[in-house]
Order: sequence, then C-alpha cells, then structure tokens
Amino acid sequence: MWINMTSKLWGFKNYRLRTKLIVTYVLLTVIPMSLLGYIAYSQYSTSIEEQVGEYIPKILAQANENISNQIREFSNLPDQLYNSDQMVGILRKDSYQNQSSMLQDEFTFNNYLSRNFINGESSDILGVFVLSKNRIFQSTKIPYSNFEGTDYKDIYGQEIELGGEEKFLLPHQTSLQFEGNPPFVLLMKQLTDLENRTNLGTVLIAVDISFLENVIKNLNEEGKAKLWMMDEDGRIIYHTNPELVRSIDSLAVDYPKINGSFRTTKEEQNRLISLNYLDGTGWILAHSILAENLTERTDLVRNATIIIFIVFVLISTVISILLAWNVSSPLHRLTNSMKNVEKGNFDVDLSITTTDEVGILANNFTSMVTEIKELVRKNYQIELKQKEAELYALQSQINPHFMYNTLETIVMSVEEDEKDTVVEMVTLLGRMLRYSISNKEDIVPISDELAHIKDYLRIQKIRFEDKFDFAIHEDKNALRFYTPKFILQPLVENAVKYGMKSGQDGKLEVSVEWLQQANGSYVIVFKVKDNGPGIKPESLEKIQHMLADDPMIKKDSHFGLLNVHARVAMNFGSEYGVKISSLVGEGTEVEIKIPVLVGGSEESQNEIRKN
Repeated sequence: MWINMTSKLWGFKNYRLRTKLIVTYVLLTVIPMSLLGYIAYSQYSTSIEEQVGEYIPKILAQANENISNQIREFSNLPDQLYNSDQMVGILRKDSYQNQSSMLQDEFTFNNYLSRNFINGESSDILGVFVLSKNRIFQSTKIPYSNFEGTDYKDIYGQEIELGGEEKFLLPHQTSLQFEGNPPFVLLMKQLTDLENRTNLGTVLIAVDISFLENVIKNLNEEGKAKLWMMDEDGRIIYHTNPELVRSIDSLAVDYPKINGSFRTTKEEQNRLISLNYLDGTGWILAHSILAENLTERTDLVRNATIIIFIVFVLISTVISILLAWNVSSPLHRLTNSMKNVEKGNFDVDLSITTTDEVGILANNFTSMVTEIKELVRKNYQIELKQKEAELYALQSQINPHFMYNTLETIVMSVEEDEKDTVVEMVTLLGRMLRYSISNKEDIVPISDELAHIKDYLRIQKIRFEDKFDFAIHEDKNALRFYTPKFILQPLVENAVKYGMKSGQDGKLEVSVEWLQQANGSYVIVFKVKDNGPGIKPESLEKIQHMLADDPMIKKDSHFGLLNVHARVAMNFGSEYGVKISSLVGEGTEVEIKIPVLVGGSEESQNEIRKN
C-alpha cells in the first residue's frame, strides 16, 4: 500500500504545475471545509438532541404534577359524601327494607350524586356509582351500558378492602361503556363509617380522560410528537392518536425504569423518547418525536449551507483554474523561450507585462537573453576584429611591397658581401612570420609584443640606414603584464609610413608604461611617437571623430588604427582605446591605454571575455 501511495505521490510530482495548483487547492480548501461543515452540523444536531432530551422530561414532570393534582381532586370527591349526614344515613341502612323506603333512598341518593358530582365543578365526570349492601346508587352524564348486567359485586367488590386508598380501573379492566364510547378511567374508593369503622360501600367515579388531554395538549403544539399515558404494563390510557387507546405499547418492556430521555434505534426511524413516571399510580407519561423533526431547522440550515458550499466550490474552482492558468501560462511561455534559447535562438518574444514574480523572472530572462545576444554579437565582432588584425599583420609581413623592399635589401647585402646583415634580416623576418602564425593566443606578454615591434623596426632600420632611427622605452613593471596581440604593429607601420614621407630623417619612439590613474587604479599605456609632418587639424578631427564612434561600425579608411581601437574598446570598455594627437610639422603621437592584465595568458583571456 505504501509503495502504491509513494508511486502516486511521485507521479503527482511530475504533473503539470496547473494540475498541481488545482489539486492542491481542492485538497486544502474543499475537503477541510467539507469536514468542518459536517463536524459542525453533527455537533449542532447532537447538541439540539441533548438539549431537547433534557428539556422534555422536565416538561413531562410538570405535566405529571398537574395530572397528579387533577387525580388528587378526583380522589377527594368521594369524601363529600361524609359531609351529608343524610347520605351517610342511607348507606348505614340495611338493604332489607320495604320497597318504598328503598326507592325513596335511591331517589334521594341519586339526586345528591347528580347535584354534587355530575353537575358539580368537574365537567370530566361521566358518571358516579355507589355500591352499598347490594344496592346501586348512580348518576351519569350520558347513558351507559354493561354495568348492571355484569356481576359487579365480584368485579368491583362492594365488600373489598382498599385500606382507605383509591384505585383506578382502566378501560380494559371494566365492561362499563358510555354512549359514544369515550375513554375513561374508573376511580374506585371505599367508604368507611367514621363512627364504627365499618364498610359503608364503594364509590366508583368514571372520569373522562380528556382531563389528561387538557393537561398535555400544550406539549405537542406542532403535532409532530406523540404523547401517551400508559400503565406500568404498557396499556395505553391516553394517546394523541385515539385509536391506540386501550392497546399495548409493545416496546414498553424495553423502556428504562427511570425518568429521562433515550434514543431508540429499533424502529425504522430514530426517535427520541422521553418518559416520566407518575407517582402513586404507576402511570407513565411518554413523549416521542422523530430525530429528524428535532433537526428540521438545522436541516434547512444544512441544505442552505450545502447549496452555498456547492456554489462556492464551483466559483472558487473556476477562479482557481483561471489563477492556475494565469500562473502557469507565463511559465509555460517562459519555458518554451528557454528551450528556444537553449537551441541557439535568441530572438525571444515574451509579452509578459505582469509585475509579480513571474513577470520579474520573465523580464530578467529577457534582459539576460538580450545581454547574451549582445555579448554574442560583440564577441563575434571582437573575434572578427581580432582575425582582421591578425590578417592585417600577416598581410603586412607578406605585403609585396614590404617583402620586395626587404628581399631587395637582403640581395644588396649579399652583393656587398654583408653576410651579417643578410643573416640578421633573414632571422628578423623569419621571427616575425613565426610570431604571426605560431602564437594563437589572443593576448601575449608585453615583452613578446615589443620584441615583435623591435624586429619590424630593425628591418626598417636596416633598409633606411641612417635616415631612420627608433627607440623603445620599456617600463620594467609593465613588461610583466599582458596585452592584446598585434595592437602596436599597425600604429608603428603608420608612423614609419607617414613619418618617412617627408624625406627627412625619421625618428620613432615606442614606449610602454605602467601608470596609476587619479582613482588609484593602474593602466598600461603604449605610445608611438614620430617626428613626421603631422596631421592637419581637419584630418585629425575627422580621425578623432571616427575613434569616438561606435567601434563596431565598419570603416574603410584608417583601417589599422581603428581596428586597434575597436578591439581595445570592445574588450575593456570605452574608457580604454586609442587616442591620437598631432601637430603639423612636429609629428604625431598615438596612445593606447589598456587595463592591467595579470597572470597567465588563459586568465587574461578570461578577463577579455568577461569584458
């Protein structure tokens, strides 16, 4: 199982970001909210049941108290007979007397019963029967049957001993019926002669159980609960459904014998049943209501909450999808752009205008790609300039005019048998060619670059003999550093070419210095100075203007000078490069400033690439 879960989690890890965001949102919002709602509803429903379970038994107890008062009043009714000496006297008479006297006593007693019981304060009395010495005195509100015809003496027992307590006979315990078959209970109480403690008879009072209804009807205002009164055997005395009166509650045997509420699960629907036992009678007042009726209002809240929750989930899911799409779409475009850049396509078009993290990332990526593209273009131009410089230097050495002049000088030296001169020029020419084609590094030690220039100037010195002279001033501190290759030869060639053009003796000075600037940093400065005719101001201004232009722009004139400036400026920045100054008649000075390049050639190469 853990392996499967791990596999699924690993698979989820590889899902698309949009899917992850949506799934994560559902897990973190919908499920917790569902659980929270379910728990809140369950707790609220349980709380309602508990409160109702505690509240209803108290109401039942109060109802039973009222019922007890009613029963107590009914129980005291027979005692009214003791207040009438005439009635007590009739009851004391022997049953064996003449017919006339018996009828007179019966008439008198029945009238008394009618006045004091049937037409008295209590409207719930259906009839009153007094059994005394084989006589029956009676008075009823409505006609009745099945009383005189039965062996009531054995059933009710006028001679029974109740010990001064009353007894209730339930409808199923008597065959007595009243017209209309109203439900009633029969209160039975023994009459005792207070003078000699002999038994005078038994009084039976039929009480309509509507008095129960009057008491407990307020407990079921909405009619959704069931209320019934039953005896200890479960025989129903009163029920909100009149058809169940006299029937037996089959579940009564399982009811607890204490007051309180409990929830039954034996029926199809759960019910909350509350019981309260009536003292003295053994009767039980029961209240039953479906659990779902208790939570009807809660169910309305639950259903409304579910509908709102579903609407909320739908709306928030749509929002989460849009949000996930809004987040993942720029990332998707950014990923595709990265793939294109990885393949060498630097034409990135990321139209992401947001200012969030994704927008910042996209802008940074676009800036980076643009910079890389510019660096690639710049490096390409630098490499091209470098190759042009090398080609220019190589062309200088194999320049037909240069080669012709050099070889002519060698031939003349041979003819004059100047072997040392021939050997020297061949050696110098060979060393120059070897320097040009053997060293493939972009930067070289300054000493090597100066040695190459010395060889070139030495050849020129041999050619022009006393008409040309040169001097090289070397700063020992500068010789331990490096310089881009072939940055001096184009300048020196120009100086030789234009410095000798006037026909005067040419003098050329080449120097290299390690100088500290005003900001404390150091630079390497090359200077090539001639004593030629100089450059006219307008021409000098034009050259300076060309040096100030974008070094990447290709220019046809002054190729050597501008090539050197472009290489230096592109490699190290605009603060470096070539500066030229000249005065007509006094000569020209060209200055090259480069940064201090230390370490081996590889480190200096890296320095150039970084710039």
